Amino acid sequence: MSMKQNRELPVPAGLKAEYPLTEGIKALKARRDEEIRDIFEGRTEKFLVIVGPCSADNQDAVLEYVTRLAKVQEQVKDKLLLIPRVYTNKPRTTGEGYKGMLHQPSPDQAPDMLQGIIAIRKMHIRVMEETGLTAADEMLYPENRSYLDDVLSYEAVGARSVENQQHRLVASGMDIPVGMKNPTSGDLSVMLNSIQAAQASHTFLYRGWDATTSGNPLAHAILRGGVDKYGACVPNYHYEDLYRLWELYEKRELKNPAAIVDANHSNSNKKYQEQIRIVSEVLHSRNYNPALKKLIKGVMIESYLMEGSQPIDCDRVYGRSITDPCLGWEDTEALLYSIAEKA
Repeated sequence: MSMKQNRELPVPAGLKAEYPLTEGIKALKARRDEEIRDIFEGRTEKFLVIVGPCSADNQDAVLEYVTRLAKVQEQVKDKLLLIPRVYTNKPRTTGEGYKGMLHQPSPDQAPDMLQGIIAIRKMHIRVMEETGLTAADEMLYPENRSYLDDVLSYEAVGARSVENQQHRLVASGMDIPVGMKNPTSGDLSVMLNSIQAAQASHTFLYRGWDATTSGNPLAHAILRGGVDKYGACVPNYHYEDLYRLWELYEKRELKNPAAIVDANHSNSNKKYQEQIRIVSEVLHSRNYNPALKKLIKGVMIESYLMEGSQPIDCDRVYGRSITDPCLGWEDTEALLYSIAEKA
């Protein structure tokens, strides 16, 4: 056989029972989820900032980062709602490279999916217990989100997954906001089709069950830029892009029209310092046009303790990304306070 089955993994209910949430943490998550829902449903004008490492590769560094973020959250709570990026699985364009803590609890050790599932659940719980914040993650594998569906407050479907039927249908069963990124081609119609699918009810096969979902009215757009046929990045954060998305939303009967602008990836051409300027431009566009102020609910920023990135096979610096380059903490902190002033 060309596929080797290494081991049978525990069912999600069993793992949750082994690593449960306290009643206090359940109440914390319920409060945070309600605050986030209020933003997407237009009951508050608070601005979302989904911010953190490209990939959560070191539990201690991630916790230090989110602890710092929690202190800023307290200072900007009247204007911003901060959601830490705790991304535990990483899509790879060619299949090569570090695939995240789900695959490798330690980047220096061989893949171990069982220990990875345990590690990422424990890390998300630790984030909530130690910082009072609930986090975002990417739904790379729809079957695996059941191990984390009681701890996440936001999920994203990536540019390479947004056309996948299973991602769309599983997103329709979530009770938290799910952001659908535009595909790497930049095609907005693909993204909007995905949102429409996620907002509808479906019956399908999931983890061996015949499952029916109610639809997710909080499914929304994430603009992350695209790549043309020559491999050149084509950004979609400019005023004209935002206005065009608003017009496209107007033509569809979608619930809670909303968009998050990803300031990195193909919008910045992975020039991580450009995120500062891009966020400023998005805020200016949003403040200029009342329709865009209503549509653009937040931004997504890649940031870590130390700026830039480093190869995985080196004497690594603590708190520096081993995947895409990120803003460092000092620039991030200044940017967050600037967003609070302008949003």
